[in-house]
Amino acid sequence: MNIHEYQAKALLREFGAPVSAGIPAFTAEEAWKAAEKLGGPLWVVKSQIHAGGRGKGKFKEAEAGEKGGVRLAKSVEEATEFARQMLGNTLVTHQTGAAGKTVGRVYIEDGSDIKRELYLSLLVDRVTSRISFIASTEGGMDIEEVAEKTPEKILSFSVDPASGISGFHGRRIAFALGLEGAQVKQCVQLIGNLFKLFREKDCDLLEINPLIVDGEDNLKCLDCKMSFDGNAMYRHPELAELRDETEEDPKELEASKFDLNYIALDGEIGCMVNGAGLAMATMDIIKLYGSEPANFLDVGGGATKEKVTEAFKIITSDPNVKGILVNIFGGIMRCDVIAEGVLAAVKEVGLQVPLVVRLEGTNVELGKEIISNSGLNVIAGDNLADAAEKIVKAVKGA
Repeated sequence: MNIHEYQAKALLREFGAPVSAGIPAFTAEEAWKAAEKLGGPLWVVKSQIHAGGRGKGKFKEAEAGEKGGVRLAKSVEEATEFARQMLGNTLVTHQTGAAGKTVGRVYIEDGSDIKRELYLSLLVDRVTSRISFIASTEGGMDIEEVAEKTPEKILSFSVDPASGISGFHGRRIAFALGLEGAQVKQCVQLIGNLFKLFREKDCDLLEINPLIVDGEDNLKCLDCKMSFDGNAMYRHPELAELRDETEEDPKELEASKFDLNYIALDGEIGCMVNGAGLAMATMDIIKLYGSEPANFLDVGGGATKEKVTEAFKIITSDPNVKGILVNIFGGIMRCDVIAEGVLAAVKEVGLQVPLVVRLEGTNVELGKEIISNSGLNVIAGDNLADAAEKIVKAVKGA
């Protein structure tokens, strides 16, 4: 689960990390009040969307102006005007794709005197199964670009959970970033606070880019991206309240209500599969036969007829879907349940695109019989390769 920058800054502040004063605003009037309360003389007006690259992004609408989604204002009036231009308009960055994201809120923050920009992040390292730190002197840039062009400027290490965090870790980062004097002590304290926040709140990413040295030679977290393990939200009702559903794909949001593992993609063939591994294999073989999957969808091992029906409805709600492949291996899941669910969904929402169904496993003959007696124009797949070839051929032929 992702949250907005201003929400992440509030958590940083709660755990003792240095951040600038700031106030979120949902209207131009609220932006005026926020700027007045902060006092200036310099304000930063930041679009709040779940995507990076806001400063370099561009708005689709002419009334939003030519400047990006992060702007410096030198008066209350200018800060208010920038907020008015941003709110309700669509910001396109390298992370949003061409569709962009609508700005529903802005963050009015005190301006900072920046001497140096640094990079710092914590994440879950899947290789070591530990929390890892990444630090670089190249703040303000995409870390992927730094890793590609100047990998020697990146320090990365994991923390042993048996010994935990210590002052050594903070000093190691401080020296790698070229910090001096009181900044080293500040860095040690910051690293300890961030590690505590990461563990206690079940984060899976905490990225500060940039971490700055300000005009008074102090460290400050100027921007922050934070995301959390969705499976841990039952432990954190206070974090669940921060969820902004307007930032999420409507299809993914609907799928979550029925406990479906769904991720929207950019392809043309909708997939409904049981089991994550089989779903990945299905997506791969669709690509092998010359097309692209429109989604990842794992209905799980114990899906009901109703759950399968909802899954099918979500797939068909995607206008990019030109064909559907249902690929089920019946272990815990019974093939007849899948067949009934597919038929119920087709009767409810209609079938406007080719549908290929491949069933194997528990009650497979009964499942095939249900589909063959339905009178619907469903193409049967004998095996995974056959099913993939048939759906790609049907879509390309159409």
